[in-house]
Amino acid sequence: MSLRRENPRKHVILGAHFPGVNNTTVWSDPSAGSQIEFESFVHLAQTAERGLFDFFFLAEGLRLREHRGKIHDLDVVGRPDTFTVLAALAAVTERLGLAGTINTTFNEPYEVARQFASLDHLSDGRAAWNMVTSSDAFTGENFRRGGFLDHADRYTRAEEFLTVARRFWDSWAPDAVVADVRTGNYVDPSRIQVVEHHGGQFDVRGIASLPAGPQGHPVLLQAGDSSDGRDFGARHADALFTLHGSLEAGQRYYADVKARAAAYGRDPDQLKVLPGATFALGDTPEEALDNARHIREQQVSGPTAIAFLEQVWGADLSAYDPDGPLPDVDPVENPDITRGRVRHGDPRAVAETWRARAQAENLSIRELIIEVTSRQQFVGTPAHVAEEIDRYVQSDACDGFILVPHLTPHGLDEFVGKVVPLLQERGAFRTEYRGHTLREHLGLAPVPGWDERHRDAAAIG
Repeated sequence: MSLRRENPRKHVILGAHFPGVNNTTVWSDPSAGSQIEFESFVHLAQTAERGLFDFFFLAEGLRLREHRGKIHDLDVVGRPDTFTVLAALAAVTERLGLAGTINTTFNEPYEVARQFASLDHLSDGRAAWNMVTSSDAFTGENFRRGGFLDHADRYTRAEEFLTVARRFWDSWAPDAVVADVRTGNYVDPSRIQVVEHHGGQFDVRGIASLPAGPQGHPVLLQAGDSSDGRDFGARHADALFTLHGSLEAGQRYYADVKARAAAYGRDPDQLKVLPGATFALGDTPEEALDNARHIREQQVSGPTAIAFLEQVWGADLSAYDPDGPLPDVDPVENPDITRGRVRHGDPRAVAETWRARAQAENLSIRELIIEVTSRQQFVGTPAHVAEEIDRYVQSDACDGFILVPHLTPHGLDEFVGKVVPLLQERGAFRTEYRGHTLREHLGLAPVPGWDERHRDAAAIG
């Protein structure tokens, strides 16, 4: 039965994004901490769990970006392996979901299925996989087989990748591990199937080395705003990570992907929509605006603004003043000026749009880049931010948010201390964890053929 029909007031889903390698984190702030020390991950995860968040979200950068032949300054922080971090966090958290971004282009279905099954066991049913695709040959240079994949083939590979991974998860019947009080646990070989798949991307014949975890399958997240990406997510994902900022844009995206899910025979309520969002709080609206302005100015320094502009113009613009006007020269095609990063589309069209906005609003280069790179952002008093988050969710612009704090590791502290209690007062957020698995937190139905009755039988040891 649809959870929405049972409870007309929607529950706000909250994920906590570890900032990592991106242009949201303020590296230069005196209160910023390490991006690689384990205590940073522990603090953010335990803060999220104290705030009763649904999950901790860890992105992954497989290669440091380069700009004009040098490592991009925002990337010189390092990035530990996703599974290592999440497995370690499983030992210092109890209920918080653990979501990791793993690429379908540079990995193999068997190893990813095994790693997520392991994480699901270690966390007792809290694993989630953010499935991403890539056609980036630059990133692929780090790998033995290279990584170039035609853009049109990304989702072809991802589709087949997921098919094979699911076959490994499903190859052990829920009762394949038998608990016996006299002899201990043993495996019934008759309850294990050989996985055999012969396709255009993978040729596999083997046996999973362990049963699926307590959830059966990890929760599946996906980020893709293209038509192909939306279709893939509508068919397969449990939740979509989006970048739609305004209420109206969110409502359009929400309606679109829910309709696609229904067209594939799915219950639309079983597909959660979770935009990424930042926030800036203050005791007064004016203080919050000042804090937001200060954060954005820290995030976009003068050199950073010029680097963003160079990605569109395709040329060295270091001679331009970031506090001056946009260049009066036209962009040129130069896709290699920044490597390992998504482009901005047609350079001339983007430049024309940016020039029109800069002229209309009298913006300098830096001011413009601050405006065009700003994410969905909640700015205001804690009461205002709680009200706005609730409004977006109840207005079907989303089902919740993945919050991206600007500081590591303390950037979530104030939100948990001030905004979460107000969401709880509004009846929009839990006051305690009632389930244990991430699927339970999110209100997702059990994987067919694998439910809570089988958890004890599926447990290892």
